Amino acid sequence: ACVCEKNKRVTDCRTDGSGRCLCQAIGSGATVDCSTLTSKCLLMKAEVMGSKSGRREKPKDAFEDTDGLYDPECENTGAFKAKQCNGTTCWCVNTAGVRRTDKHDADLKCNQLVRTMWIIIEMKHAERNAPLNAESLKKFFTDTITSRYQLDGRYIAGVLYENPYITIDLKQNASQKLVGDVDIADVAYYFEKDVKGQSIFHNNAGINVSIDNEPVKLEKTVVYYVDEIAPEFSMKSLTPGVIAVIVVVLVAIVAAIVVLVLTRRRKGKYVKAEVKEMNEMHRGLNA
Repeated sequence: ACVCEKNKRVTDCRTDGSGRCLCQAIGSGATVDCSTLTSKCLLMKAEVMGSKSGRREKPKDAFEDTDGLYDPECENTGAFKAKQCNGTTCWCVNTAGVRRTDKHDADLKCNQLVRTMWIIIEMKHAERNAPLNAESLKKFFTDTITSRYQLDGRYIAGVLYENPYITIDLKQNASQKLVGDVDIADVAYYFEKDVKGQSIFHNNAGINVSIDNEPVKLEKTVVYYVDEIAPEFSMKSLTPGVIAVIVVVLVAIVAAIVVLVLTRRRKGKYVKAEVKEMNEMHRGLNA
């Protein structure tokens, strides 16, 4: 038996002939190599199965960021299948498992698994008396991502600090990714769980952000995805807030048109009245 340091959502761990720790992923039974990160698809499947079976305590903020939480269909390699379904409702996903189309019936066709080539991780730290040192911050997150998640540094496109926001850009297109390289989607998933206190690592220890030996508290983390092919969303997928703004704008335009028409009508009546009065004056003079 052995311990899978990089994934606690496993069972039946054993050491192979070369000394590697191999385990079975919960929910799928797929073999996991504990010397590297487990794919996001298998991790999500294990999380859903764990929630259903009560094998782990439900995180208090489990519904804080649940847009992508579902029981996924995974390929034998651990990659997401391009088409995902929940009963009779189906949608297409990218390599990060994030929905990139509207939801349709089971006849939906997803011709390919579109690659997520750019992941933007945006964090906001708690209010401080003084801003952080940008260079120290960049070094901390670069070192953490390359060592903890085994991501080659060339895939870290930038670490930007705009007090109080910290933005990490991970870029990795299909031609850049070499055999054996961890995927930026998996890195982002591990990272997001770490900063939210839901670490996937066996020891449950997340990331303690410390810049120049000073602890930094993160208040909010949002992950954005950019695919090699633009997503296919319709107006139906717009949020109520956006729709409300559009409706308000349309109402304002209609109201402006009505006011303009009424004004012109009033001006027309005034002109006619003025002409009538002039004619009466002429008749009076002629008389």
